[in-house]
Amino acid sequence: MVMEPISVDDAIKIAKRKGLKPGRVKNTQGIQFTKGKNDRLEIIDWDEFKSTLTKRKLQVYESGGWMKIMKK
Repeated sequence: MVMEPISVDDAIKIAKRKGLKPGRVKNTQGIQFTKGKNDRLEIIDWDEFKSTLTKRKLQVYESGGWMKIMKK
């Protein structure tokens, strides 16, 4: 499957539909989607998620319902 870049707004819609929240790996700048059940992650708000994507030059990619955050 080919991973295609999608907009942040589309990623947020997909995440919400799947019950996912934005998370940051504690004590790092790493971000990912989470269901909120991982002790290594802290839930952040969507504005901080968007800001981190921009600052770190990251993009959300999607393929077949799977999403991944990678460098642009």
